[in-house]
Amino acid sequence: MADAKVIPFDDDRSRGSRGGGNRRRGGAAESAPVGEGPVGEVQPLPVRGAAAEEPAPEPDQSPAVDGGGEDGGEDGGLERRVAAGLSFLRRRLTGDYEVDDFGYDAELTDQVLMSLLRPVYEKYFRVEVKGVENIPAEGGALIVANHSGTLPLDGLMMQVAVHDHHPADRHLRLLAADLVFVLPVVNELARKLGHTLACAEDAERLLAQGELVGVMPEGFKGIGKPFGERYKLQRFGRGGFVSTALRQRAPIVPCSIVGAEEIYPMIGNSKTLARLLGFPYFPLTPTFPWLGPLGAVPLPTKWTIQFGEPIPTDGYAPEAAEDPVLMFNLTDQVREQIQHTLYKLLVQRRSVFF
Repeated sequence: MADAKVIPFDDDRSRGSRGGGNRRRGGAAESAPVGEGPVGEVQPLPVRGAAAEEPAPEPDQSPAVDGGGEDGGEDGGLERRVAAGLSFLRRRLTGDYEVDDFGYDAELTDQVLMSLLRPVYEKYFRVEVKGVENIPAEGGALIVANHSGTLPLDGLMMQVAVHDHHPADRHLRLLAADLVFVLPVVNELARKLGHTLACAEDAERLLAQGELVGVMPEGFKGIGKPFGERYKLQRFGRGGFVSTALRQRAPIVPCSIVGAEEIYPMIGNSKTLARLLGFPYFPLTPTFPWLGPLGAVPLPTKWTIQFGEPIPTDGYAPEAAEDPVLMFNLTDQVREQIQHTLYKLLVQRRSVFF
């Protein structure tokens, strides 16, 4: 099988095969024009049929589900949770929910996917978040982070960090390589979480809609590097993310992640197996593939995610996005800030696991 083709972030070509977004309503897909409402917003369910004509119950006829009283606190809370769960299940089974142009399902992400990732984030990797207040409370912004760990778990943990800790309850939309979108199951889950292809076209559309966009410019060079090169940033491409931020006048927020490098210590790379499977690399670690599926369990390292001070881009002229010297300088500035913060965090941590 041929090597996986990675679409460069600088590639501005459109992909007509994706077309407009789909909105699921009643199980059928209908066209959702770009710019119609906020991205990923879950609309309230319409009142249909007889329910619209049914008068509201009198106060003394309402079911006691508010947990009031001395005897019904826990029962009321349980009833609310069960009712909410059944309502959510009904909407999923009937297709009465919405996704945005990129396939992002806000309701599923908030109520299910984040709930699955949160125990890994809080209990397994025990992630400590710093500087989350540096992320703007509104408007588009580009978060640029280092990439490591053999498998891209760092992107998911960064997404949970923003979702759970940002005071404005913002959502992070990650840009991913095309390999993510050709893998069964992974493809669907990535779309539901709000991920999209790492190309300038998609990034600009999201920024124009006021979204937080996350990019890891090292790509496969970062997550597939040997363990001996841990925490040494690889090349940041050709500065495509800077050009995108300049076009949309969006601030760039550097992000440094410590702890992901050690979850799968990559001591070798089987290039033959990688070519046969169509992967950019095939990792060999102290436990994988020697221990089979057990070797795929990551080590429980202690993580720190720090968001740095934003670098503004709204002070540059519109034509600055085409200036290669400026793009190189800004790219180097972001890279150096991330690298400096990584070194500082490494000096401060007590242990890989504590």
